[in-house]
Amino acid sequence: MPDDLAEVRYQVALANRMLANEGVLDAFGHVSLRHPTDPGRYLLSRSRSPGVVEAADILEFTLDSEPVAPPTVQLYAERVIHGCIYQARPDVMAVCHHHAPAVMPFCIAGVPIVPVFHLGAAAGETLPFWNQRDEFGDTNLLVVKPEEGRSLARALGSHAAVLMNNHGATVVGRDLRELVSRSIFMCQNAHYQLHAHLLGKVATLSAGESRLAGSLNAMPNVTNRTWEYWTLRLDRAGGLPPRAAKSKARPQAASVARAASRKTPARGHKIEKRRRTR
Repeated sequence: MPDDLAEVRYQVALANRMLANEGVLDAFGHVSLRHPTDPGRYLLSRSRSPGVVEAADILEFTLDSEPVAPPTVQLYAERVIHGCIYQARPDVMAVCHHHAPAVMPFCIAGVPIVPVFHLGAAAGETLPFWNQRDEFGDTNLLVVKPEEGRSLARALGSHAAVLMNNHGATVVGRDLRELVSRSIFMCQNAHYQLHAHLLGKVATLSAGESRLAGSLNAMPNVTNRTWEYWTLRLDRAGGLPPRAAKSKARPQAASVARAASRKTPARGHKIEKRRRTR
């Protein structure tokens, strides 16, 4: 595995764990990333709870959501959500599907989530709804068929997220950091909106405020800052994904290689002596 792709897999695992630590994901839900060099593929974990996903769990899929290599592990049933969105939206580089408690009341009641504070504008001024029943009748609510995934992608349209009636939400981003930031702030916004409603008044951002704040929230200096913050919180919780052993050993191996290149008579004599005594 190339070193750069190994690091990308680690970042996908980190995003899964980060969103689990912040209460967006629980035992279910998943995060994917479009392949960094092949836009016709994406990276997604094998079927595991997001909070325990490791880099080694991240597999490659075609945009038809078929594994590139024959699978030897269980795969997510709803992976068509990711593949169909990547097919429909060339601008999307990362996808998260979740059932966050903060968002579920809106999915159940059919009430729109609207920006009520500046960071809440990260999800956009409006969020569409998708009701699986409208097109497919009674189902178990899982999105497992390609035609269901394509229908969801159509409902998403050009938006940053789509609410799924009685199910959850699917969020997209131009990279992992924007996706994580948007997913978390969308949940915070839903929490504040519901509590403001309980107080009797919900004052929303104007269209202009939503647009300006949304653009600001997507800037790299913002998403890098939030990524660093949520990584620190995950680290303090003891939840960082493990690094591959070979990555830890590499500096030591390089040191040994440099030492071996120093061919002094004394060192050569000691090495030869050890060989004779084995």
